[in-house]
Amino acid sequence: MSKKIEGNTVKWGIIGVGDVCEVKSAPAMNLIANSKIEAVMRRDAAKAEDYAKRHGVSKWYSDADELINDPEVNAIYIATPPVAHLEYTIKAAKAGKPVYVEKPMARTFAECQQMIEVCEKAGVPLYAAYYRRTLPNFLKVKELVASGAIGDVRMVEVRMAKPLKPNIITHQENHWRVDPEISGGGYFYDLASHQLDFLDYLFGPIVKASGTKANQAKLYPAEDIVVSSFEFESGVLGTGSWCFSTGETSDKDLTTIIGSQGEISYVSFGSNEVTLKTDEKGTETFSFDMPKHIQQPLIEQVVVDLLGTGTCVSTGVSGARTNQVMEWMTGSGNLVSQ
Repeated sequence: MSKKIEGNTVKWGIIGVGDVCEVKSAPAMNLIANSKIEAVMRRDAAKAEDYAKRHGVSKWYSDADELINDPEVNAIYIATPPVAHLEYTIKAAKAGKPVYVEKPMARTFAECQQMIEVCEKAGVPLYAAYYRRTLPNFLKVKELVASGAIGDVRMVEVRMAKPLKPNIITHQENHWRVDPEISGGGYFYDLASHQLDFLDYLFGPIVKASGTKANQAKLYPAEDIVVSSFEFESGVLGTGSWCFSTGETSDKDLTTIIGSQGEISYVSFGSNEVTLKTDEKGTETFSFDMPKHIQQPLIEQVVVDLLGTGTCVSTGVSGARTNQVMEWMTGSGNLVSQ
């Protein structure tokens, strides 16, 4: 296994030090062996400087090109909204620097393909921040499936219903997450992408998917409901429904994997429990502690992959598959890729 960066330390340059970089991701980069934050960037210079001072980072920029071309930076973390992922990935790849990009990987599958192609051409790795692939509760689900705890897997059901009050309506109408021109879609793209990516890790690629979308509440430009059926390469079948305009009594986040001898259920956001029900043993519940910095286990994999001492389970190729599936489920891409 060869190294993918020069030197023995991954020196991160972070583009877009907003909310996700406060606790979820970036702080872990200074806690992992052979990893450090070299520089940060935000278009608002005052906010970039503030972040750098609060997190003990020596350099900050308000221009992404300056950060990408900093000779001390040898890896780029793109933590912007999806609209900028393609542009910055192209620039980082042309500078010869590996890319770790937030999810969803881009606004469209076509943009994902461009990102993969430019990185392959430049010979630099591309990773997607689908960190559920490395968290203990999700790994328990994978272990239970692999061990045959529920027999042969037949189907998976994903159900998500989120109330307008207080969850959704509190977000201003022009929030980037519900503007397809910025995010690619709405809350479906933001949240279901995590769920679908983990199912890809669990059962292999989804090879067929269809569905329908609508904007029922009409509070913002993006779809607020998606209903879908899908099929995995492994033969497992699935159904999913995602609605973001319900009443509080309907609040739901549950994925259930049904097998020939039992079922596994788990919550994708919030709860850290996994429930196993089998014909033989009845109900068992497993609880897990989560890392303070939720992306740390995945970033550790990125670091060892770049240093040539390990591998990472979430790549640009796997991340792009999720964008493809979401487009199948919603009927097509939500916008024309620029």
